[in-house]
Amino acid sequence: MFAIFVTGGKQYKVSEGDVIFVEKLGVNEGEKVTFDQVLCVAGDSLTVGTPYVAGATVVATVVKNGKSKKIDVIKYKAKKNEKKKIGHRQDYTKIQIEKIEG
Repeated sequence: MFAIFVTGGKQYKVSEGDVIFVEKLGVNEGEKVTFDQVLCVAGDSLTVGTPYVAGATVVATVVKNGKSKKIDVIKYKAKKNEKKKIGHRQDYTKIQIEKIEG
């Protein structure tokens, strides 16, 4: 059984027991979070929503909140003696899928 749901402007295909990294959610570690924007649920049969499946939810537990590795962004303009180095670390939430309902 799998489901496709939306969070943080991205779509994720998950099964029960999967551990995934999503955009930062405002939830503490150990708490449960429910996603109700489910696009598709497949078990014995495939159910596709228009745009979301009515009554379908994905329940997950927050494992960890953190930051990803640092990305260096370098801006450079040729012949102008101009360059700039900027760093960025994206926040994430690591979740484990507990149950797919619907």
